[in-house]
Amino acid sequence: MMQFTTAEITGLLGSYLWPFFRIAALVMAAPIFSSNFVSIRSRLLIAIALSIVIVPTIPHTVPSVDPLSGAGFLIVAHQIIIGACMGFMLQMLFSAFIIAGQINAMQMGLGFASIVDPQNGVNIPVISQFYLIFVTLIFLTLDGHLILIQVLTESFVTLPIAATGLPHTSFYDLAGQASWMYAAGVLIALPSIGSLLLVNLTFGILSRAAPQISPFSIGFPMTIMLGFIIMTITLSTVSSHLVSLSDQMLQMIRFLVAPNG
Repeated sequence: MMQFTTAEITGLLGSYLWPFFRIAALVMAAPIFSSNFVSIRSRLLIAIALSIVIVPTIPHTVPSVDPLSGAGFLIVAHQIIIGACMGFMLQMLFSAFIIAGQINAMQMGLGFASIVDPQNGVNIPVISQFYLIFVTLIFLTLDGHLILIQVLTESFVTLPIAATGLPHTSFYDLAGQASWMYAAGVLIALPSIGSLLLVNLTFGILSRAAPQISPFSIGFPMTIMLGFIIMTITLSTVSSHLVSLSDQMLQMIRFLVAPNG
């Protein structure tokens, strides 16, 4: 008859329980997994499945701490914060394309045309929703979700499970990534910004040269039509932007969970 000591049961429970909280926090915060059309039960099942697959591959450096003690709850809190920060950083990548869509919509005059985003549950312009769906499909096609799981697995090596979590400097770096998100959004929308700015300047000069021509009667339809034409021409560059920005963001996530690396 097999007998297990209390220390063995505690070690086995901790070896799966603490990594599960980090994985579950990332699943709850990362894009695609955290979408409103993915139920909480499905996210929980995904987190359990990932824990079963990932835990046997990571070094067993789990601290010998009672999971129900104060130190155990502290470790749980640190794991949740680490996973949530990793997922939040990846959310910034997709938010950059949402910002680019909002800029394009405002330049085209379609800023008032909004639709409910099924992923985040908020109203965003239709152009932003188009960009979000487009980059999500490309991200899945490029196995971005598998690379994210790989980065998550590497985080258990670079930032092992311990009573100490992320250093306070990592939170300053995380807040500083907001500027990266807005800069990336402007970079994506830059061709449309420059082209539609020239269009608006042209209509401004036309209204001054020929006041009898109402710029409002032809300006808005022409701006919308030219905006869609510019979007179609520059759509091929969105995938390249996604690849380069994804590489940058994954490197930043690796740097976040490797504070001493």
